[in-house]
Amino acid sequence: MALVTEGILFGMGNPLLDISAEVPASYLQKYSLKPNDAILAEEKHMPIYSELIKDHQPVQYIAGGATQNSIRVAQWMLQKEKATSYIGCVGSDDFGEKLGAQAGGDGVRVSYLKSTEHATGTCACLITGKVRSLVANLGAANHYKKDHLLQPENWALVENARYAYISGFFLTVSPESIVEVGKHCAETNKYFMMNLSAPFIPMVFKEKLLEALPYTDILFGNEGEADALSAALDLGTKDIKEIIKKVQVLPKVNQGRKRIVIFTQGAGPVLVCQDGETTEYPIIPVTEEEIVDTNGAGDAWVGGFLSQLVQQKSIEDCVKGGNYAANVVIKRSGCTYPEKPQF
Repeated sequence: MALVTEGILFGMGNPLLDISAEVPASYLQKYSLKPNDAILAEEKHMPIYSELIKDHQPVQYIAGGATQNSIRVAQWMLQKEKATSYIGCVGSDDFGEKLGAQAGGDGVRVSYLKSTEHATGTCACLITGKVRSLVANLGAANHYKKDHLLQPENWALVENARYAYISGFFLTVSPESIVEVGKHCAETNKYFMMNLSAPFIPMVFKEKLLEALPYTDILFGNEGEADALSAALDLGTKDIKEIIKKVQVLPKVNQGRKRIVIFTQGAGPVLVCQDGETTEYPIIPVTEEEIVDTNGAGDAWVGGFLSQLVQQKSIEDCVKGGNYAANVVIKRSGCTYPEKPQF
């Protein structure tokens, strides 16, 4: 096992306080939402947050945001204080304090930019049966500035890390910060990793994604995001095995390390494309009765994978770590986990 140093894994993203509640399918229809989707809130969605708190008790408040979830799960798997660090923007309010306390309590070294003008972002996690629909109101998270990243104490987190992970959602906020970290990783031969995050990212933010993709050593996504990426880039196929091979050979800055592309497929096998070869890895079977909700399961998968990658484990072992973490989280409400992993 490679030595896990303090701050070996760095994350940057949109810290959000998840407000999670069970709702009927008719509630999704009321706001034209789809199960298992993730969108940015429009004006018409704004009543959702107060309605959840008022009309859909009990609600859960959980430290969220895709990257922060993955970093928290990696930290949990590693069980080494401050092995991970995380940057994003919150408001100078109670929700921001809650987020910092929960992530910090999990062992993550958090360095938030605190906005006095904008409230901490929230994400409505609408649970219908076993699936979720996410509606993110970014709030302060939408106002992250590269200046904060470049402050010496924050840039030191990047310099100390050997691995950096950022979800595609952050392309909507500070793509210049993503490129700054990507360039540093390419120049210093560190791992730079991204997630497609949601189908709307490659479709709506294609140009920003294409600026970051050349720095990306490992790209994560799921089958829906793979399909959207293929459409956005005119790859000419809906076959996920063809898509993964075409994405793997897209232009890359650091030629010393070939890109790895990983697509999860829900209950289907995980696809990993490396050196032009695609390998299928089965997931850990889970029954319908065992599933509590799917919220955070994808983020947990990435966190589990990263926890093994920073220990220089094989890709097969990294996938096992991802499968384990997702299997734990999918059986719990939100992106939560027991005190210690059994892995």
